[in-house]
Parts: sequence; structure tokens; C-alpha cells
Amino acid sequence: MAEDLKAKGNAAFAQKDYKTAIDYFSQAIQLDGNNHILYSNRSACYASVKDYKNALEDATKCTDIKHDWAKGWSRKGAALHGLGDLTAAKAAFEEGLKFDSNNAQLLNGLKSVEAAQSSAGGDSGFNPFAKMTSQLNDPKFIQKLASNPETASLLGDASFMSKLQNIQKNPGSIMSELNDPRMMKVIGMLMGIDINMKGEEDAAANANEAASSSEPSQPETAPKEETKPEPAAQPMEEDKTPEEIEENASQEALRKKADEAKQVGNENYKKRNFPVAIEHYKKAWETYKDITYLNNLAAAYYEADELDNCESTCKEAIEQGRDLRADFKLIAKALGRLGTTYQKRGDLANAIEYFQRSLTEHRSPDILTKLKEVEKLKEKIDRESYIDPAKADEARAKGNDLFKAGDFAGAIKEYTEMTKRAPTDPRGFGNRAAAYLKVMAPAESIRDCNHAIQLDPTFAKAYVRKAQALFMLKDYGKCIDACNAAADVDRKEPNSGKNIREIDSQLQKCMNAMAAQRQNETEEETMARIQNDPEVLAILQDPAMQAILGQARENPAALMEHMKSPAVKSKIDKLIASGVIRLG
Repeated sequence: MAEDLKAKGNAAFAQKDYKTAIDYFSQAIQLDGNNHILYSNRSACYASVKDYKNALEDATKCTDIKHDWAKGWSRKGAALHGLGDLTAAKAAFEEGLKFDSNNAQLLNGLKSVEAAQSSAGGDSGFNPFAKMTSQLNDPKFIQKLASNPETASLLGDASFMSKLQNIQKNPGSIMSELNDPRMMKVIGMLMGIDINMKGEEDAAANANEAASSSEPSQPETAPKEETKPEPAAQPMEEDKTPEEIEENASQEALRKKADEAKQVGNENYKKRNFPVAIEHYKKAWETYKDITYLNNLAAAYYEADELDNCESTCKEAIEQGRDLRADFKLIAKALGRLGTTYQKRGDLANAIEYFQRSLTEHRSPDILTKLKEVEKLKEKIDRESYIDPAKADEARAKGNDLFKAGDFAGAIKEYTEMTKRAPTDPRGFGNRAAAYLKVMAPAESIRDCNHAIQLDPTFAKAYVRKAQALFMLKDYGKCIDACNAAADVDRKEPNSGKNIREIDSQLQKCMNAMAAQRQNETEEETMARIQNDPEVLAILQDPAMQAILGQARENPAALMEHMKSPAVKSKIDKLIASGVIRLG
């Protein structure tokens, strides 16, 4: 997730591993390209390695996404300052102060820019390297390099000469090359410094001193996270200015005061004294901006059955959490409680939406369970609210007309509508099973037949269609069972034998198909096939069937008497179909 990558980027930044931090933030941006905080954090990384061009691009993207976020303007001002465009840098800092007039970073940045402008005699475009970079385009520049013994060898360095050509096209990019000792030799030559071991140190010191006058105020040691930073990721005290140390002490005092108010709120919450708990949670939030207090406040409102206040507080927690870059688990909690609030109101669609959003922030087992329960409940309610017997009859009539017209796909659609409008009426499933047979979908037909039989065990037509589907699958053994089950049901009320012809016809088709399979089969082949048929073997090994078959050999008429039993008849039919019993 983007939040995980951002957290890794923050940790890398805290360790001053800027290249790794840039990589993590870039991956996060690919997943969440509209997150202004990610661009702000990457801008800080680029500025830390003096890549002010990319820092400016990210800062501009940040302010485009969230124009009223003061820190984005601070990033932009810092990048412009680094590029030497003091006028634009000043404008950026001033724009940010419109949204947060007390922002220390913006105020310090503006002060730094104004000081640079003052030292340049009012030249807002002042760049301490301006004179030096202008010499890079001097026609005699290469000649100067060649004539200086310290730089002459650089003319044979293709990679360095390519770098020089890029700097000639974009002089401002020299700022990012100050760590290259070859470049320091060139800078020393242009600044008129003797280049030897001591001279190199002097040149680097002078160049860095010049760069510091145009460099923006250092961004905070680590981009603020939406998670509370681990102690190891905290900036070292020596990296902070006295003002920052004082500000941190003040903030820590406020947090302590807010936590005290929260503790009182928690004690009253446990006692179910929600009005008092609410007042103290409000006080905690007003004292220090941590959305933990808002989440507690929302919980108190929920328990007090003040659902409107709970909803608005949750939404404020989500919005403030984004701006404060709070722990994503805290944002997930606010989203989850908002889902619970909607569930309590009976607004299941919104409850599902916010439970899903909560899970994208943090996959909590509790929220996942709630989501499944609400989805199941909503599905049940939607299904029940759709029931309408009158519309079910309309759909069945339309389906019948389409079936007679040969439009079986259309008939299936209407019968499906009937099953939704009247889910306890077996006719919808039985009719759709018949339509499935017409489009050669026996498995779907069997499924519908089973459902129809479950709804009405006396529905003989469902047994018949099941037998037809099994015949289509060439599962002749089960087809015989289905035919005999159909015959047994058909003999009873309310059928009274009205389907017997269709049942006998289907049974005969099955018997004929099985006989065709063993046509021209020798007795030895028949015995081999029987030995490999576990169903036939089970019948032959059944003691009751052995007694019936023994009696039939002595008195064939007795077999007909036994076949009045549906179970026995089914087994006898299978033995006849398999060739064990030969009629002749």
C-alpha cells in the first residue's frame, strides 16, 4: 500500500538515505498519484540532495493538488530559493502564509529570502554563482581549462565534459555538482583560487559558503508521517534550531495537557457518563491536534446515541487525519466507526462503503467481520424486498410464451426473474430447468430440479426433467433412479399418474441406450464389465437382492411382484440394463 511505502520513505529520510527515500516515495506516488503529502515529502528529499529542479516540480504538483496547504508552499519556496529565483521564492512563502500566518517554516524561509535580496543590493535574481557560471559560456573557457595544469587533464574525461556541457545549458544545475572534486577544480579556477591540496579545501569551503547564501532553510529532518514516528526516526537535538527545540517543548506540554483531559474522558466513558466524557474529549482536541481525541469523542457520541454528532466527528477525524498525516490505523478506525453509525441507522449501503474504505487503510479483523455481516444482511433484505407474487406470475407467463416461441434464452431470463420474485415457488425453477435442457445445459438443469424438489417433494415434473438431464449426460444409472423416483411420486396425490407415460418413455430410452452399449458383447466381456461396475456389484452382493433373484429363477412371476417396490424396481432395471438379467 502507498501508506506503507510512505512510512518506509520517511524512515529512510530520517536516516538521511535520500536516494532510498526518493525511491519509496516514487513507488507510493505510482499507487496514489493524488496524495499531496507524497509529493511534498519527495520534494524535501530532492532539496536535501540539492536537486532543486525536481524539488520544484514536486512542490508545484503538491500545491496544485492542495492549494491551501501551507507546507506545500514552503517546499516550493525552498526549491525556488535553491535555484536562485528569490522573487518567486518570496512570492511562494507569502502565498503559504495566507493559509497559515504563524507557520514557522514559512516565516523563516521568507526571512532568509529577504536577507539574500538585501545582501544582493535589491537584485531579486541574485545568484552567488552568477559571475562564475557566466564564465562557463566564455569562448575562451576551454582554453582556460587547457592552460591550467590542474584542469587540463579533465579535457580527456568524456563524462565530465558532458556534465560541463549540461551545466553550460543550465547554469543553475551546478548547485547539484558541488560534491564532485573535478567540478571543485573548475570552480577554483573560475574563482581565481590556487588549486593545490590546501587550495582545493579553500575552494570547496568558499563554494559551499557561497551556496549557503542561496540555499533555502533546511526542511524538517523528516517529513511528518501520518503514523506517529518511532523514537529511532526522531531528529537529533543537534539538528534542531533553538526555536525548534522551544517549539517542541511547547507542543509536548500541550500534548500532556490534552492527554490529561483524555484520561478524565476515558474514566467517565467507562462509567457511561457520556456527557462529561464528551466535554473532556472536546477539550483534549482543542488543546492538541491528535485525531485519537476525535475518535474517542465519536465513540462517546455513538454510545450516547447522538448519531449525527458521531457522523460529523468521524468525518472531521478523517479530514484532519489526512492533513495531519495521522497513523493510517487511526483513520481506519474513524472510517470503521462511521460505517457502524450508518449500520445503526439502517443505511447498509453507506455502512458497506465505509467498512470497505476502512479496510483499505488497515485490514482489521473486526471491521472485516462487520462488513461480511452487513453485506449478508443487505443481500437478505434486498432479496426479500424484491419478492412480488404478482410480478412473478407475469414473468412466468412471459417465460412460457418465449419458451413456446423457441426463444429459450429469453425464457430463461424471465424464469430467473420469477425465481427472484417468488423464491419459494418451485415452478420457476422447474420451468427454467426445462429451458436449460433446450439449450443443452444439463448441469444447470439438474441444479434447478434439485432446488424445485427441495421446495416441493411431490413436484413430479422436476424428477422427470432431472432424469432427462442425466440421460443427456449419459449417466444412465442415475437416470434410472430418477425415473423410478418420478414414478413413485407420480402415483401419489396430487399427480395421480398423469406423468407416467413420459416417465416410462424416458426409462425405456435409458434402457435402450444401455443395451446399445453392450450390443454384440460376448458373455465374457459382459462379466468383465460387471466386475468393473461397483454399483452393479453392490446390488449383486446385497443379501436381500440375492434372495429375490434366487426366487425369480424358480418363479419368474414373483419378480414382477417384487418390482412393485420402487427401490427394488430400480435395482432390477439396472441389472437388466447391464445385461446381468436377460429378458428373452
